[in-house]
Amino acid sequence: MKITFALLILFLSITISAQIPFRLPSIISNHAVLQQSAEVRLWGRGPGSLNVRIVCSWDPGDTITAPIGGDCLWEAKVRTPKAGGSYNIEFLCNNKVTKIEDVLLGEVWLCSGQSNMELPTKVGISDDPDVLNNCSNNLIRFFEVVKDFDSYPKGDCGGEWKICDSAAVASFSAVAYFFGRKINTALNVPVGLIGSYWGGTNIGSWCSKEVVEKDLGLQNNNRDGVLYAPQANSIIYNAMIFPLAPYKLTGVIWYQGESNVWPTPESYGRSFAYMIKDWRKLFDTDLPFYYVQIAPFRGFYPGIYSAYLREQQETALLISKTGMITIGDLVENDVTNIHPRAKAGVGIRLANLALKEVYQIKDIQPYFPRFREVNFSKNIARVKVNSIGHLKCKGEEIRSFDVAGIDGKYYDASARIEKDGIITITSKEVQLPVAVRYCFTNDQTPNLFDINGLPLMPFRTDSLKLNSK
Repeated sequence: MKITFALLILFLSITISAQIPFRLPSIISNHAVLQQSAEVRLWGRGPGSLNVRIVCSWDPGDTITAPIGGDCLWEAKVRTPKAGGSYNIEFLCNNKVTKIEDVLLGEVWLCSGQSNMELPTKVGISDDPDVLNNCSNNLIRFFEVVKDFDSYPKGDCGGEWKICDSAAVASFSAVAYFFGRKINTALNVPVGLIGSYWGGTNIGSWCSKEVVEKDLGLQNNNRDGVLYAPQANSIIYNAMIFPLAPYKLTGVIWYQGESNVWPTPESYGRSFAYMIKDWRKLFDTDLPFYYVQIAPFRGFYPGIYSAYLREQQETALLISKTGMITIGDLVENDVTNIHPRAKAGVGIRLANLALKEVYQIKDIQPYFPRFREVNFSKNIARVKVNSIGHLKCKGEEIRSFDVAGIDGKYYDASARIEKDGIITITSKEVQLPVAVRYCFTNDQTPNLFDINGLPLMPFRTDSLKLNSK
C-alpha cells in the first residue's frame, strides 16, 4: 500500500513537472503598446484543459477567463480604455502568475518592407542629422522582429519592446521612427511601432501561400538565392508577419519594391494588391495601408524598369484605405545611392497621410499633385494637373519631361507653366507629339511642386508595353 501511494505521488509529480509551460508570445511583453479604445486580443500557450485568468490594472475588478484548448493554445479579448499608462497585466494559470509591466495604451503601427524601411538612423539622416541627440521619449516604443524565415507559418517570432532612447532609435528603422514621432507629437498619445523588415527581399517572400496560389506572377517567381536575404515565396511572411497576428494594429506603412524592378515589374501591382488584402484578412481588420513609391536610382536597373514599377505601385491606390507618397525630391541630388539618407521627410509624409485620413486632422494637406489630362495641338502638348494651387518650378528650368510622336520614340522636352496653371510642353525633335512622360525613367527627379512643397507625381500618357522605350 505504501509502495502504491509512493508511486502515485511520484506519477503526479512527474506529470505536473512535465506540463506544457504557460507562455506568452514575445510581442506581449514588458513595455508593450496596446491599441487604445479597442477590443484587443491576447494569446499564448499553456497546459491543456486549464483556464487562464487575466487581470488588467486599468480595470482590476474585471477578470477575463479563457480556456486552454487541446492544442494547448488560448486566446482572450480584452477591452482597452483611451490612451494612457503605464499599466500591468497579470495572467494566472495553474497557481502561477505571469506579469507584464509598463504597458501603454495608444496607437500601434506595423512598419514593413525591405532595406529602405530597414535603414537605421545610426547611418546618418541627412534631413535630421541631430536626431539621436534629442530622441528620448517614453511614449514611443519599438518592437523589432528578429529576422527569420520558414517554409511554414510560425506561432511566435523573436523580439522585445524597447523604450525610445538614443540606443533604441539608432538601430531601428529611420522611416518608422520619424513616422511615429510625428504621430506622437500631433496626437500626444503613446505610439507603438512594430518593425518587420528585411533588406533585399521581394514581395513574394512577404505573401502568404494563399496569395501565391492565385497569383501566376508569384508562381513564376523562381529567384536565385542571395547571401543577404531569403527569396522564396511566403518564407518571410511565415516567420515575420503571421506570428504577429492577431495583435491589434491601427495600420501599416510599407516601403518595398526595389527588389521587384527586375525582371517582371509589370506584375507587381497585382501581387501588391493581393498582399494588402491578405494582411487585412490575417489581422481581421480593414487596415489603412500607406506606402512609399520607390526613389529614382541610376544603377543596375535595365531600361526604364523602375518607372514601370512605380506605375504598378500607383495602381494599389484603387484599393480603399490606401495611400502613396512619392519621394523623387528626397534623393539629395544623388541618384546613384539606392538608399537615400533623407528619411525624416519620408516618415513625415507617411505620417501626414495617416493624420489626415485615420485621425481626421483637418489642417494637414498630404496629397501630391497628380496628372489629370493632356491635349495636343500641333507641336504642343498641354498638361493639366490636380494640385493645391498652381505648380511652381524649383530651379532655372523645368526638367524631366519627355514627349513622343507617332513612332513612340521619346525625346527630352522643354516645359513652361502658363498663367492658368497648364503646363505646355514642346520638343524640337517631335513635330506632332502624341504622348508625354514626366519622371518616367529610372533616375529622373521632379522639380515641380505645389504650394505645400509636394512634388508632382511621375506619370505617362501612353500605354506602351514594358520593353518599349
